Amino acid sequence: MTSSKVPTLAARIDRFPIAGTFTISRGAKTEAVTVMAEVSRDGLTGRGECVPYPRYGETPEATLGALQAMRDAIAGGLTRQALQAAMPPGAARNALDCALIDLEAKTAGVRAWNLLDRPEPRERITAYTISLGSPEAMAAATAEAAHRSLLKIKLGGDGDGARIAAVRKAAPESELIVDANEAWTEANLEQNLAACAEVGVTLVEQPLPAGQDGALARIKRPLAVCADESVHDRNSLAPLRERYDAVNIKLDKTGGLTEALAMADAAQALGFEIMVGCMVATSLSMAPAMLITPQARFVDLDGPLLLARDRDHGLRYDDSLVYPPDASLWG
Repeated sequence: MTSSKVPTLAARIDRFPIAGTFTISRGAKTEAVTVMAEVSRDGLTGRGECVPYPRYGETPEATLGALQAMRDAIAGGLTRQALQAAMPPGAARNALDCALIDLEAKTAGVRAWNLLDRPEPRERITAYTISLGSPEAMAAATAEAAHRSLLKIKLGGDGDGARIAAVRKAAPESELIVDANEAWTEANLEQNLAACAEVGVTLVEQPLPAGQDGALARIKRPLAVCADESVHDRNSLAPLRERYDAVNIKLDKTGGLTEALAMADAAQALGFEIMVGCMVATSLSMAPAMLITPQARFVDLDGPLLLARDRDHGLRYDDSLVYPPDASLWG
């Protein structure tokens, strides 16, 4: 390998088959399509992975193009701090931000959490996701995962009361969190929340569409409600204080770990509980998010568990326990 003091940026689209099908209220998919950024300098390479999110108009091809457009800036010495203003929040900036952090840590010979002056992450229980389906199908899938202590249940609107009742019957001992993915309406909001509360669900994630969630401030919420699509970065936090009890921090929304850590601090200061979440992706996407877990009440980093194969040197999962990354993967 030829070393160079001038940083270089490479990017590519990768595809990883999902084990079966992953279904939420917006549809189903059979593969995870990720975009990788690699920044190299002096014989070292930092890597970052992102998942373009169609919900926000992102595509793998456009994300790849946005990264490739940063090659000259990277060669010119663009820093991670300057990156925050050079690119908008989103998947592309996430991949590049995480690649730069990985390269900084390798160059300094320290772990990423030491570099960023954050607590060292420890192993945590991660949620395991049950895809949306009929009550019978979801109960069968839940029964296979009922030994896991934390399950995340995808719901989709009509019939959700029957779904969550069937799931609870199949997993009587597991802690349950629910993700409606914006599929509920003001008309069924209170009914669905009551059905969740009745079976002991701990948290409901994004029940109403972003921008149409004002009803959450007008009702008595019988359990904690978490913002996902309604929250992106620090600037989106303050208006949500009357509507939500928790926020889901995902690096593809914040545009990288740099903003995600700042957002976690700001969310805690405003009194929100924190969930650290993910898209369906490989361990390279999960690894930077592990740095948020010391502040998180809920950890939802099960993406690699849903894949037919992961990247080399992937995170260690011991059933539902997920461990911090080895330096051979990231950071």
